[in-house]
Amino acid sequence: MADRKVTIIGSGPAGLTAALYTARANLKPLLVEGLEAGGQLMLTTMVDNWPGFRDGIMGPDLMTEMRAQAERFGAEVMQGDVTKVDLQNRPFTLAFANGKSITTDALIIATGASARWLEIGSDRKLSGHGVSTCATCDGYFFRGRPIAVVGGGDSAMEEAIYLTRFASKVTVVHRRDTLRASKIMQDKAFANPKISFVWDTEVVDVQNPAQGFVSGVVMRHLKTGVESTLAVDGLFLAIGHTPNTSLFAGQLEMDESGYLITRDGSRTNVPGIFACGDVQDHVYRQAITAAGSGCMAAIDAEKFLESAGL
Repeated sequence: MADRKVTIIGSGPAGLTAALYTARANLKPLLVEGLEAGGQLMLTTMVDNWPGFRDGIMGPDLMTEMRAQAERFGAEVMQGDVTKVDLQNRPFTLAFANGKSITTDALIIATGASARWLEIGSDRKLSGHGVSTCATCDGYFFRGRPIAVVGGGDSAMEEAIYLTRFASKVTVVHRRDTLRASKIMQDKAFANPKISFVWDTEVVDVQNPAQGFVSGVVMRHLKTGVESTLAVDGLFLAIGHTPNTSLFAGQLEMDESGYLITRDGSRTNVPGIFACGDVQDHVYRQAITAAGSGCMAAIDAEKFLESAGL
């Protein structure tokens, strides 16, 4: 007999919604927070696009409320980091950093994806204060202001084009002299009068962490080494995301980028294991879509347990 009927790994919107629904189904779920408790919303400030909060809500406050709601219905939240999993044998086994392990009949994976950063220090210091990894989330705050976008792929062009709805000017900074984006996305970006490009250049610093807001970016031309400063009020990083799936390598089906592949809702290739949120979604990447897929995973897990007589 397994220690748990349902265990959820990850405590962002997907994991907490799955915990809420499985708790209300009287499955007494265990939710393992992981190293990044609360997910990416813990790195944001005001969330204006979560339905029901007319005046917005701070990202960490939303996560606190979601956690409390899940706990109200009986979800148990455990602080810890899963370091090893056995998904080949039933019940599934999860091993933790502290040496302990548990078994579970059903597993919901909501470990999310981590946005890639420049790793120059000042970018992370100004996260939520002018530096963002999500144009849909934060573009509205830069109405009538100049901003920069780092990247050269489809995501960067999508973000740049989207941001022209708000910004006075969008400057795309790219390390190469050509874009990696598809031809159609390049054409759209080049045709937009609000978008300009800085080629063969990397961002080496973001001003002004001490004041708590972005006033400009320091750039270095990769061929000449010459540094220059671009005055902007915001910096959007569109250099990709890394799904947090290394734990499941070799045991669950993934795409070429490492995202878990789901079919028929939230089902993975292993019966009894479900995936939701950004760990399997590289298209929408919104808190509300993550929460929706967390609901799907919970219902799918409940149906699995019922059909299996567990």
